[in-house]
Amino acid sequence: MSGDRGIKVRRDDDGQGPIVTGFQGRGFRVRDDVFPDGLLLSPVRALAWADAPGVDALTVESLGDLFDTAPKPEFLLLGTGAGLRQPARAFVRAVEALGIGVEAMDSRAAARAWGVLRAEERQIVAALLPL
Repeated sequence: MSGDRGIKVRRDDDGQGPIVTGFQGRGFRVRDDVFPDGLLLSPVRALAWADAPGVDALTVESLGDLFDTAPKPEFLLLGTGAGLRQPARAFVRAVEALGIGVEAMDSRAAARAWGVLRAEERQIVAALLPL
């Protein structure tokens, strides 16, 4: 992803990393930053997901370098937008082939679950589609 497309990256050094602190419009608030078009989270960064595909078009590639963390994430917390939608089975199999599980839920629930799981210092990543 190119830095000239308005991508915001937020790095946090505490144990929990970036935490969703609220919702704004269809987007997410992480501290003072708003991510209106979707959000990718790792234990150390929050990244705007401006080119997020629909849940049916998700691919491992559409998540960029989200899985390139050490240690490897236990699972992907997938926020599917305003309501729960199951991702394509091919996407789930591709992520599972990397040794990473997939937990899908609506994006609000996924954002709340992210905070709880990161407070437990679980090694996870999240991809949250807009509300």
